[in-house]
Amino acid sequence: MTRQTVLDDLTTLLGQRASRSKSELDQHGRSETHFPLMPPEIVVYPESTAEVSAILRLCAAHGIPVVGYGAGTSLEGQAQSPHGGVCVDFRLMNRVLQINAADMDVVVQPGLTREALNEALRATGLFFPVDPGANASLGGMASTRASGTTAVRYGTMRDNVLGLEVVLADGRIIRTGTRARKTAAGYDLTGLFVGAEGTLGLITEMTLRLHGQPEATAAAICGFSDMTDAVAAVIDTIQLGLPMARIEFIDEASVAAVNAWSGTGIPLQPHLMVEFHGSEAGVREQVDTFGEIVADHGGTGFDWATQPEDRRALWAMRHNAYYAIKASRPGAMAIVTDICVPISRLAEAVTQTQADIAASGIAGPILGHVGDGNFHAILLYDAADPAQESTAKALAHRMVTRALDMGGTATGEHGIGLGKLDYMQAEHGQAWDVMQTLKMALDPANIMNPGKMLRQDN
Repeated sequence: MTRQTVLDDLTTLLGQRASRSKSELDQHGRSETHFPLMPPEIVVYPESTAEVSAILRLCAAHGIPVVGYGAGTSLEGQAQSPHGGVCVDFRLMNRVLQINAADMDVVVQPGLTREALNEALRATGLFFPVDPGANASLGGMASTRASGTTAVRYGTMRDNVLGLEVVLADGRIIRTGTRARKTAAGYDLTGLFVGAEGTLGLITEMTLRLHGQPEATAAAICGFSDMTDAVAAVIDTIQLGLPMARIEFIDEASVAAVNAWSGTGIPLQPHLMVEFHGSEAGVREQVDTFGEIVADHGGTGFDWATQPEDRRALWAMRHNAYYAIKASRPGAMAIVTDICVPISRLAEAVTQTQADIAASGIAGPILGHVGDGNFHAILLYDAADPAQESTAKALAHRMVTRALDMGGTATGEHGIGLGKLDYMQAEHGQAWDVMQTLKMALDPANIMNPGKMLRQDN
């Protein structure tokens, strides 16, 4: 059977839910960042696990590459199709299947977005806390082991996925985990697929941990003269055990971009953006204690927000920082990279990165999740200037090697995809070989998102 015949069979299977139109192929071949267009040969839109299984059985039988697709917000090329093949778009599998309020969990399909889930949970007094900024699909968030602004308190997707339904490369359907809060039964297959970036199978159902909506919430922004003082305040806060829900950092260049984008007037200096959740009395106490810590480290310009609309405006400003930074250099291409280091090395990592960027001659605002040692640099360059592109890539490379030298990781939350494949050996050593072994056991024909995370290109 020829490749064309397989594509024809997929069209027969799914009818109008299979598309080979150039516009849809191109849409699914684009990246949010600097990667070139890599379209699939066909995009399919399944409505059930059975259809996903049928798609994979057909592709496995004839060696056709398969890439899963959620909202397309990944930053390291995870959802692009460098080998062509089939893109499985989960947007039609977007239902809340079961809300178990008493057990504080929910069963969902992978195409559901995090904002849609929280809207469905509004009346229950529960919410799903993982917030990577973009309104990503939950399946994509699980596949990239996403985290974001709330990870310092609520953890990452690794901590909030209880179980999965997964279709393997050969079409088999398996379930991992249960709705129980702990288990000692067998290997942690849920943990294996969370963060696998679709290289081992496609997630078709998820059981997620929920949390109670806090009685009271307070958010604030405060400025510091330099990054070292800001990080020192964060370390003291963590060591005192204050239960921060979010604690974010934006540097002076990010502040300037946000001011221009949002019309705000934040002083041009590094800032922390924080949020506390709890009881009314508990939040007041946390706010007072944090204020004392910040004052001890020279923090200024406190602006506390307790009203929902004020808090939403504050975090919308943070979540839109990427677009604000892109708008500050119209027409520029962006390499968006992240690293994560032990918190004790964070100030050193950021200041060295800032100095490196300043010496490079290109713009590179920095922002990140200071509470868990994770930060991002948005390196802007003229795509028509090969020298600038080379400079940006060299900066990103030095960020990663610096993080690894400090005992950190090449990526705290963006994942590996195509962009950070070259650092897996340095970070994992022989453990990367074990990952290769697992891949070959579950996907011997290497059809599942080939070329991502592992050196097993077709």
